[in-house]
Amino acid sequence: MRTLLPGALALILLGGCAASTTPQLDSQLGVAVRTARSQQTLDPQAVNRAAPPLGLDGKAAHSAYELYQKSFKAPEPQTTAFTIGVGGASSK
Repeated sequence: MRTLLPGALALILLGGCAASTTPQLDSQLGVAVRTARSQQTLDPQAVNRAAPPLGLDGKAAHSAYELYQKSFKAPEPQTTAFTIGVGGASSK
């Protein structure tokens, strides 16, 4: 009985797996993703035009990147609440 019960249980469980060989997919599968993507696209025909993108030219972008990298090497000292107004000209 102890060897027969696990075998019968395994056959019952495997029988449920063989009920369908391929899943029945919904005919609307992927429609929500395609709709969201099309609604978020500003200009779908932009790929067909050869106009350059607006923005920085190469030299300006490289300079901005270099300044950004230098800001981590030598950051500006931060002022604290105790030094605000100390050492400056007083107004009378």
